[in-house]
Amino acid sequence: MSGDNFQKRIGKGMIILCWIVLLGLLTIYFSRYLEQQNNPNQNLTATQNGQANEVQLQRNRYDHYVASGLINSQEVTFILDTGATDISIPEKVAQKLRLKAGIKIPVNTANGQINVYATTLNSVSLGSIELNDIRANINPYMQGEEILLGMSFLKHLHFSQQGDQLLIRQ
Repeated sequence: MSGDNFQKRIGKGMIILCWIVLLGLLTIYFSRYLEQQNNPNQNLTATQNGQANEVQLQRNRYDHYVASGLINSQEVTFILDTGATDISIPEKVAQKLRLKAGIKIPVNTANGQINVYATTLNSVSLGSIELNDIRANINPYMQGEEILLGMSFLKHLHFSQQGDQLLIRQ
C-alpha cells in the first residue's frame, strides 16, 4: 500500500513538473513573439546602393518605427521620432550607457516644458549607418528603455516611406 502511495505522489509530481515546464516554454515563446511585434527591426540587414549605406525598417503593429541599434557600441532600442529635435535618452538608460549629464536645458515636449541634460554621443549606429559626435539629451522624465531617435541624427540622412516600409539612406 505504501508503494502505491509513493508511486501516486511521484506521478502527481511529474504531472506538476510537466505543467511548469510547459508554462515556462509558452511564456518564453510569447515573450519573444510580443517583442517581435513591438520591434520587427531587431536584426537589421544592411544594403549598399552605390556608395550609400541603406537600412530598411518595417513599421510595428502600433504604426511606429522601432529598431535595434547602438550608442557608443552598446545595444539600445530606438523609436524614430521626426518631431524630436535631439536624441532623447531616458535617465535610467543613460546611466547604463555611462553617459555624462551636461548642462540643464529647458525643452518643450508634447506634455509641456521640462528640463533635460545635454550630452554628446561618440557614435550612434542604425544598421550599417553610423554617425559620430551626435547631440542628445538625458531625460529624467522618460519611462521605459526606448530612446527617441530625433533629428540630431536623422537630419544627416535621407529617408522615404512606402507603405509599412521606411528606407533610410546615408
